[in-house]
Amino acid sequence: MTDISTTPRPETHGQFMVAALYHFVAFSRFAEFREPLQAVCDENGVKGTLLLAHEGINGTIAGTDAGITAVLSYLRSQPEFAGLEHKESRASSMPFLRMKVRLKKEIVTMGVDNIDPNKIVGTYVDAKDWNALISDPETIVIDTRNDYETAIGIFKGAVDPQTKTFREFPDWVRNKAGLHNKPRIAMYCTGGIRCEKATAFMKEQGFDEVFHLKGGILKYLEEVPQEESLWEGACFVFDDRVSVTHGLEEGEHTLCHACRQPLTPAELASPRHEDGVACIHCYEVRTDEDRERYRQRQRQITLAKKRGEKHLGS
Repeated sequence: MTDISTTPRPETHGQFMVAALYHFVAFSRFAEFREPLQAVCDENGVKGTLLLAHEGINGTIAGTDAGITAVLSYLRSQPEFAGLEHKESRASSMPFLRMKVRLKKEIVTMGVDNIDPNKIVGTYVDAKDWNALISDPETIVIDTRNDYETAIGIFKGAVDPQTKTFREFPDWVRNKAGLHNKPRIAMYCTGGIRCEKATAFMKEQGFDEVFHLKGGILKYLEEVPQEESLWEGACFVFDDRVSVTHGLEEGEHTLCHACRQPLTPAELASPRHEDGVACIHCYEVRTDEDRERYRQRQRQITLAKKRGEKHLGS
């Protein structure tokens, strides 16, 4: 993904532009901004999810180049978002079903009061300098994402907190022994937003040298050649592409629509996999009644596809 402050780059690998964005700013009028923003997205055929809160905006949207340009221009016309940056990639098909603009307490939910990345935050590290930082034996590298994300890809040597949600991360830090044993902490996430709060929290907890990957994994995968990369696996993304790899090419993962876990081609071949019903990750925890309910939903999805429609449960 590329940080661009004006308009998206020309079409390259897919029909649809995917724009990931976030901006921490004091935004007192976030509630009244929801309907106008929804209308602009709808008028331009843009789909995805945007979250609005007192602390700013966060989300990912997709559409034509012209549609994304229009929405980004509208956002940047607002005084709070004049400096908004976005990161972009391509998708071969529309990766979202509909457009949702939602009001939230936080644009990324950590659940810790008074954490403000505009006041205190870690030191940004560009993708080109990341390898040197995380290869230093005096650096502890921490993945701030959740377990279903780290399951398909992680930086070499990184510590995986194995959290189910970002709300668990503060307690993991408080209870994790050894984090003070080395002078430097390097943190990363998908696109950068979780690290904004995670590094702010770490600084509040008394950690001094705290760094985070600017632009996240996505920026790294775009800029760092695969032959020099310390990234292992694929990067989970929150849309129908499911994962991307080096060069931001679409990955080979699909999503289990029963438990939302990413699946490799090998896992799809498991006898415990049934499309839309179960996979190797959730087969044991679902009842026969659950699976029958999912089968009924899957039949409706299949019928909708035959009619050329997209079922809301797909």
